[in-house]
Amino acid sequence: MPSAPISFSDLTEHPIVQAPMAGGPSCPELAGAVSEAGGMGFLAAGYKTPEAMYEEIKQLRGQTQRPFGVNLFMPQPDNADSGALARYRAQLAGEAAWFETELGETDHTTDDAYEAKLAILFDDPVPVVSFTFGCPTRHVLERFTKRGTYTVVTVTSVGEAQTAEFSGADAVCVQGIEAGGHQGTHRDDPQADGTGSGLGLLTLVTQVREAVRLPVVAAGGLMRGKQIAAVLAAGASAAQLGTAFLVCPESGADLLHKQAMTNSLFARTEFTRAFSGRPGRALVNRFLREHGPYAPAAYPHVHHLTASVRKAAARAKDPQGMALWAGQGHRLARDLPAAQLMDVLVTELAMARDRIAKQGGVGGGSGAGGGGSL
Repeated sequence: MPSAPISFSDLTEHPIVQAPMAGGPSCPELAGAVSEAGGMGFLAAGYKTPEAMYEEIKQLRGQTQRPFGVNLFMPQPDNADSGALARYRAQLAGEAAWFETELGETDHTTDDAYEAKLAILFDDPVPVVSFTFGCPTRHVLERFTKRGTYTVVTVTSVGEAQTAEFSGADAVCVQGIEAGGHQGTHRDDPQADGTGSGLGLLTLVTQVREAVRLPVVAAGGLMRGKQIAAVLAAGASAAQLGTAFLVCPESGADLLHKQAMTNSLFARTEFTRAFSGRPGRALVNRFLREHGPYAPAAYPHVHHLTASVRKAAARAKDPQGMALWAGQGHRLARDLPAAQLMDVLVTELAMARDRIAKQGGVGGGSGAGGGGSL
């Protein structure tokens, strides 16, 4: 297996990663602010054209000289049931009429322009590239290694982590069921819906650390420095936070989405296929309640089908028709500029690790820059 050309300590001052949130939140302004504050900012290439991805990379390079990452969606099988899609389209007709828009077409490709995006990142390398919804081939990962790019594969099980290690990834992002947005499973299994088969973050981090030798980035419901300290103590090298950064003013998320995180109208989250056809954790709103039980396992077809309705709902200032992706810790969101949030998280982390050290606990040692080499 090729050795990693760099370590995480070379890339970032603090073990804090801003999650790549596709659909708008992870814009150059947010990623740049996080990287400038000593964390790892990430751009989300999902749903973007290769040209748009490259333009955002150029914008981000104009805002920071510090390392950053780009996240890619892996190609998905085109095995959607056309009959199920037609039935869901009929069910959503009332939504389209209410918001005075048309439902989207579902004949898009399912590869998210993966090969074209790879070509750009091979030609003009970035410090870190991560992958969601699957694991690249060994050949792809080796090409990134030769270009000095650090690679991270999102995993939701021990088996997926072992696949990433075998394929030559430099690290894994371990995603617990607490995480907001899509679960990054390598295989979308409708039979697992509603079974509670996913694992919580601390349990999954421990299992993965005992099964593979790769460094771990822990993701799922993390909102406070003390939680970051907990996953570092459990063996993670860094923590990845999404919902915590989604509400920052630099985030490209819709203002209604940001406000919903702490709005008492939205008290809980659920996994749903309602918005995209793939399981994702979102705040429970009217759209999720009414359509979630009937949404087919058809990604990204359902995403394209509902996109115009979701956009129209945002224009109408109606959060009940939007996809309000959120982690389980959403009520802990703090409306702070990204740099200030980073400062608060780093201070909280240092205090928590100090307490652990004084108590003689696992993972002792003060300071916020530790957590192992990624």
